[in-house]
Amino acid sequence: MSLYAVFGHPIDHSLSPRIHEAFGALTGRLVHYERREAHPGGLAQALAAFAAEGGRGANITVPVKGEAFTLAARVTARAARARAVNTLSWDNGAWVGDNTDGIGLVRDLTVNHGWSLPDRRVLLIGAGGAAQGIVGPLLDAGIAILAISNRTPARAQGLVWACADARVRLAAAGGAAGSRYDLVINATAAGLSGGLPAPLDAVFEDAIVYDLMYGPKARAFLSHARAHGAREVADGLGMLVEQAAESFLLWHGVRPPTPSVLERLRTEVDAR
Repeated sequence: MSLYAVFGHPIDHSLSPRIHEAFGALTGRLVHYERREAHPGGLAQALAAFAAEGGRGANITVPVKGEAFTLAARVTARAARARAVNTLSWDNGAWVGDNTDGIGLVRDLTVNHGWSLPDRRVLLIGAGGAAQGIVGPLLDAGIAILAISNRTPARAQGLVWACADARVRLAAAGGAAGSRYDLVINATAAGLSGGLPAPLDAVFEDAIVYDLMYGPKARAFLSHARAHGAREVADGLGMLVEQAAESFLLWHGVRPPTPSVLERLRTEVDAR
């Protein structure tokens, strides 16, 4: 039986094994999927051991998505665009890297939530690996403007330059006070410590606000946004499920249905 796993640190909280095993049951495939610890600098050794044990597919999460990009023997166009890998597939004795984060986000926004993306003004908070994985698919979805705000302006500027798209720009200092956005996306890790990104109160008014994190880690940011006028808010649980479905498709040749899996996890996560 082929072996699959998610690598990262910390990893004991990951829902990925449950998601992929549920997908296997829905599609009639036997899936053995594990959590595996991978600290920065240790992914190569972890993947080598995994492949030797029969590993044929891996999801990569924080903080080693960039490391996975450098380790892959080759990468898909969307991984190259993101310069980050969240999905590895074993092919002819080597790892092939892909990135399903962005397509998972767009599917959650448009299919699960029914939000329209064409011609929307989007503010992206954060410029790290999570942000890198979603900018391309957001642009492909037809948004009008993508403004990027980051605690370190130089990193935000680097992502703007990497996009090489006239629609992408730096957000004004302080979160673009006075600017109006249709969609605000938090791609920072502030929720891991229960904190908030830099003050951005002015941008939430009448906007849809989305946090790539989910459950308790997203609540502070989303509650803050709602208190400052957000029209709708959502966390990233749907993105997690949808990007997993894209990985499952790469490994097994079939895209599993996601609604029942998302509904089950939503009930559990909201009860925490």
